[in-house]
Amino acid sequence: MNNLKVLLLMSVLSVLLVLIGNEVGGSSGAMLFFLIALGMNFFGYYFSDKVAISMTKSRPVSEAEAPELYQIVKGLIRKAGLPMPRLYITPSQQPNAFATGRNPAHSAVAVTEGLLRLLNRSELEGVIAHELAHIKNRDVLVGTIAAAFAGAITMIAHVVQWGAILGMGRGDDDEGGMGIVGALLLAIIAPLAAMVIQMAISRSREYGADESGARYAGNTSGLANALMKLEGAAQRIPMQVNPAASHLFIVNPLTGQSVARFFSTHPPVAERVKKLGQIRI
Repeated sequence: MNNLKVLLLMSVLSVLLVLIGNEVGGSSGAMLFFLIALGMNFFGYYFSDKVAISMTKSRPVSEAEAPELYQIVKGLIRKAGLPMPRLYITPSQQPNAFATGRNPAHSAVAVTEGLLRLLNRSELEGVIAHELAHIKNRDVLVGTIAAAFAGAITMIAHVVQWGAILGMGRGDDDEGGMGIVGALLLAIIAPLAAMVIQMAISRSREYGADESGARYAGNTSGLANALMKLEGAAQRIPMQVNPAASHLFIVNPLTGQSVARFFSTHPPVAERVKKLGQIRI
């Protein structure tokens, strides 16, 4: 099922890029951006983990540096039937975590410095189990590709927007074009469309990872308590992260920003905790 999601995601976001290319340079621009989309699809599939790690400025962590983290992960992967993922630390005081990689054999889990300081062992185990569930369910690839494309679409759309404002876009008389007004509209709509796709993907997969993660951990209380702590901390402690990557995290790292709350890529924590309370393990 997730293979179909990946194909659909790549197709929709590729179309958005081609539409932007058409406004930038007509048929030749559309072809150029089509080739860019093909390159991004290839790059996003094979290097999705590196993209996410780079976007969040995470660094690899050794077992000597984080023995408890490694101990928890090793215990959980035996229950989940997963190979050992690469482990990273994200340099942020906000407690949060994410998983990435195209498949379980090429996966990674990153936790923030703030997460390791705030949570007790049971809560940390619940968070790690949730991230391993994303890997087991093979939905980290979908999220990372969405992040890569959303970031690219937003950046390109801004270029198109300023180009249209400064009169560098195609004129209204150009064949097949919508002119400056069309370019500006597309520059606004394209990032919003990418954001909607991110929201749909993230919201649907979080509940599944919560349930699977609770089963790997053997209880629901650790993850439920962690989620409530993380939400409260995210409202107080800002995190410098590319908005295109916000949906990768276990809780929205931009919760403290009013606009981000409105366009949240995550389901409400209260609803997630309620659903966890209904799970029988």
